Amino acid sequence: MDKGRLEAFTDGVIAIIITIMVLEIKLPQGGTLAALTSGLPVFFAYALSYVNVGIFWNNHHHMLQATEQVDGKVLWANLLLLFWISLMPFTIRWMDETHFAATPTASYGVDLVMSALSYLLLEKAIMACNGYDSKLARAVGNDRKATISLVVYAVAIPLAYYRPWIAIALYLLNAMVWFVPDQRIEKII
Repeated sequence: MDKGRLEAFTDGVIAIIITIMVLEIKLPQGGTLAALTSGLPVFFAYALSYVNVGIFWNNHHHMLQATEQVDGKVLWANLLLLFWISLMPFTIRWMDETHFAATPTASYGVDLVMSALSYLLLEKAIMACNGYDSKLARAVGNDRKATISLVVYAVAIPLAYYRPWIAIALYLLNAMVWFVPDQRIEKII
């Protein structure tokens, strides 16, 4: 199958997810600078989620540039990835409503872990469809960077119960590591 519809569908869903996230940000309760600054924590959570969604979208785009064709398994793996990414507006709203309590902050980490695992599953499905000697397979290899990210997310989840801000710092650190698009794929295409 041609990959064009998969790309277009994913782009549309990601656009909707980002729109929902921004609509969840509450307006300040008043017209003062103090009212505006009281909303900074949720704005930070939104910005972190926006960057995370953008990272998944950016890497998804690069991955599909190294993809020749897709099949049914790839379509389902892509839907699984979109499912987990689509939960980000829920988890950031929950963190906001509870003032970054432990369980909502940990749930954000679970969402990131499941999104990352789904991304890796999609990557494997694409390689199975296109061959293990395909451009993508040659570019990513064993994907050590993704494995390290999963470990960081997994460590952050229980740390959210100790100090939620430590978990958030680890989520931010992971985002910073992935902020630059995957050069391995850019080199091969």
